[in-house]
Amino acid sequence: MPVTARLSRKFYDTFGDEIANELVDWFNKVDAAYRSELRELNELNFARFDAKVEQRIAEVKAEVRHEVGGLQVSLAALRADLIKWMFIFWAGTTMTVLGTTLALLKF
Repeated sequence: MPVTARLSRKFYDTFGDEIANELVDWFNKVDAAYRSELRELNELNFARFDAKVEQRIAEVKAEVRHEVGGLQVSLAALRADLIKWMFIFWAGTTMTVLGTTLALLKF
Protein backbone atom coordinates (compact mmCIF):
# COMPACT_ATOMS: atom_id res chain seq x y z
CA MET A 1 0.00 0.00 0.00
CA PRO A 2 1.82 3.11 -1.19
CA VAL A 3 2.07 6.14 1.03
CA THR A 4 1.57 9.48 -0.71
CA ALA A 5 3.75 12.28 0.61
CA ARG A 6 2.02 15.44 1.68
CA LEU A 7 3.40 18.71 2.94
CA SER A 8 1.89 21.20 5.33
CA ARG A 9 -0.04 24.22 4.10
CA LYS A 10 2.71 26.45 5.55
CA PHE A 11 5.24 24.75 3.24
CA TYR A 12 2.99 25.44 0.24
CA ASP A 13 2.53 29.05 1.34
CA THR A 14 6.27 29.57 1.83
CA PHE A 15 7.61 27.91 -1.36
CA GLY A 16 4.59 28.00 -3.63
CA ASP A 17 2.39 25.26 -5.07
CA GLU A 18 4.66 24.42 -8.00
CA ILE A 19 7.81 23.75 -5.93
CA ALA A 20 5.88 21.96 -3.20
CA ASN A 21 4.14 19.73 -5.78
CA GLU A 22 7.48 18.97 -7.46
CA LEU A 23 8.94 17.99 -4.10
CA VAL A 24 5.92 15.77 -3.31
CA ASP A 25 6.19 14.11 -6.76
CA TRP A 26 9.91 13.54 -6.24
CA PHE A 27 9.28 11.98 -2.80
CA ASN A 28 6.63 9.69 -4.28
CA LYS A 29 8.92 8.65 -7.16
CA VAL A 30 11.77 7.89 -4.75
CA ASP A 31 9.36 5.92 -2.56
CA ALA A 32 8.12 3.92 -5.55
CA ALA A 33 11.67 3.22 -6.70
CA TYR A 34 12.72 2.03 -3.23
CA ARG A 35 9.62 -0.14 -2.97
CA SER A 36 10.36 -1.70 -6.34
CA GLU A 37 14.00 -2.35 -5.40
CA LEU A 38 12.92 -3.80 -2.06
CA ARG A 39 10.40 -6.09 -3.77
CA GLU A 40 13.07 -7.33 -6.21
CA LEU A 41 15.53 -7.87 -3.38
CA ASN A 42 12.95 -9.79 -1.36
CA GLU A 43 12.11 -11.97 -4.36
CA LEU A 44 15.80 -12.66 -4.95
CA ASN A 45 16.38 -13.54 -1.30
CA PHE A 46 13.33 -15.78 -1.26
CA ALA A 47 14.53 -17.56 -4.41
CA ARG A 48 17.92 -18.16 -2.78
CA PHE A 49 16.26 -19.38 0.41
CA ASP A 50 13.97 -21.67 -1.56
CA ALA A 51 16.92 -23.11 -3.49
CA LYS A 52 18.79 -23.78 -0.23
CA VAL A 53 15.75 -25.47 1.28
CA GLU A 54 15.31 -27.63 -1.82
CA GLN A 55 19.01 -28.56 -1.73
CA ARG A 56 18.83 -29.46 1.96
CA ILE A 57 15.70 -31.55 1.39
CA ALA A 58 17.49 -33.42 -1.39
CA GLU A 59 20.48 -34.03 0.91
CA VAL A 60 18.24 -35.32 3.70
CA LYS A 61 16.40 -37.59 1.27
CA ALA A 62 19.73 -39.02 0.09
CA GLU A 63 20.83 -39.60 3.69
CA VAL A 64 17.55 -41.31 4.54
CA ARG A 65 17.75 -43.50 1.46
CA HIS A 66 21.31 -44.47 2.39
CA GLU A 67 20.28 -45.29 5.95
CA VAL A 68 17.26 -47.29 4.80
CA GLY A 69 19.47 -49.23 2.38
CA GLY A 70 21.81 -50.12 5.23
CA LEU A 71 18.85 -51.07 7.40
CA GLN A 72 17.51 -53.36 4.68
CA VAL A 73 20.87 -55.16 4.52
CA SER A 74 20.86 -55.53 8.30
CA LEU A 75 17.30 -56.86 8.25
CA ALA A 76 18.19 -59.35 5.53
CA ALA A 77 21.12 -60.61 7.62
CA LEU A 78 18.89 -60.81 10.69
CA ARG A 79 16.29 -62.75 8.72
CA ALA A 80 18.92 -65.21 7.52
CA ASP A 81 20.15 -65.72 11.09
CA LEU A 82 16.59 -66.16 12.33
CA ILE A 83 15.86 -68.80 9.67
CA LYS A 84 19.09 -70.61 10.56
CA TRP A 85 18.21 -70.69 14.27
CA MET A 86 14.63 -71.76 13.49
CA PHE A 87 15.97 -74.69 11.46
CA ILE A 88 18.39 -75.65 14.24
CA PHE A 89 15.59 -75.49 16.81
CA TRP A 90 13.26 -77.47 14.53
CA ALA A 91 15.93 -80.13 13.87
CA GLY A 92 16.75 -80.40 17.57
CA THR A 93 13.11 -80.65 18.54
CA THR A 94 12.45 -83.24 15.84
CA MET A 95 15.39 -85.37 17.00
CA THR A 96 14.24 -85.12 20.61
CA VAL A 97 10.67 -86.17 19.72
CA LEU A 98 11.96 -88.97 17.51
CA GLY A 99 14.32 -90.19 20.24
CA THR A 100 11.57 -90.08 22.86
CA THR A 101 9.17 -91.94 20.55
CA LEU A 102 11.74 -94.67 19.83
CA ALA A 103 12.55 -95.00 23.54
CA LEU A 104 8.86 -95.40 24.36
CA LEU A 105 8.40 -97.98 21.59
CA LYS A 106 11.18 -100.16 23.04
CA PHE A 107 9.40 -100.49 26.36
